[in-house]
Amino acid sequence: MNKSIIEAAGEAIDLAGVAVIVIGALMTTVIFGYRLFQRRSVQETYQKYRRGLGRAILLGLEFLVAADIIRTVAVSPTFAGVGVLAVIVLVRTILSFSLEVELEGRWPWQAQSLSRQTQA
Repeated sequence: MNKSIIEAAGEAIDLAGVAVIVIGALMTTVIFGYRLFQRRSVQETYQKYRRGLGRAILLGLEFLVAADIIRTVAVSPTFAGVGVLAVIVLVRTILSFSLEVELEGRWPWQAQSLSRQTQA
């Protein structure tokens, strides 16, 4: 495959990741403001805002990791490039993992609590 096509695909996925984060942040902020305007519970509204924002960040990070993998492995598969990719993926994975724990309030391998199952 042509290197420029792969590079363009990586950049497009990078852009999509950033767009997901920005659009998700804007949408959740607008919804947060609307819920506050309706005089809903501030605590519940804030929790929903955090979950929505966290989900947007998690999805955007997935796109960014995919773009890094495409560019590093498909375009310039050097040992140093793969090492840098490994560090980037590790940092983003730890960030994603910690966001997931923060949003769900439990470790991913733990069963959902009864109160969370009734909310879903």
